[in-house]
Amino acid sequence: MICPDCGHDNIGGEDTCGHCGQDLRSIDIPTPGTGLQRTIMATPLRDLAPPPALTVSPRESVARVVRLMREGRQGSVLVMEGNELAGIFTERDALLRLTGKPHDLETLQVSQVMTRDPKILGDEDTLAYAMHCMAVGNYRHIPVLGPGRPPRFISVRGVLRYLNEHAQ
Repeated sequence: MICPDCGHDNIGGEDTCGHCGQDLRSIDIPTPGTGLQRTIMATPLRDLAPPPALTVSPRESVARVVRLMREGRQGSVLVMEGNELAGIFTERDALLRLTGKPHDLETLQVSQVMTRDPKILGDEDTLAYAMHCMAVGNYRHIPVLGPGRPPRFISVRGVLRYLNEHAQ
């Protein structure tokens, strides 16, 4: 990284110039360019119009929750305790927590097998941030919550659909 003040060639990622001490932290911050890059970096999640989430009570049976997911063609449900998010139950939770063990899915409560305290996004978070969270956290579904709005979620499939329709 070349220092804009003295021209010294610094190692990439350095915070200050090794020659003159100039602050280099703001030099390599990515900014939205054009096309796909701009779409990803500048689009707030509200523009994706995240769909309403299926919601269930923590006391709901896993059998009923799985039926709701199948009927609604959704890969996740948000587990709500009143107006508060208690957790999320996904297809992955079903595979990892229910297979290989005997369970009575009619009596097993979803609260016993859900993911607690999931990452939550808001309408103003960007598509880039959502994609980062999904990649780093290995998530395919993230709740989107905001005041005065019903619980919603964003999914990898929804992100790809949006990019296919809107990126140039």
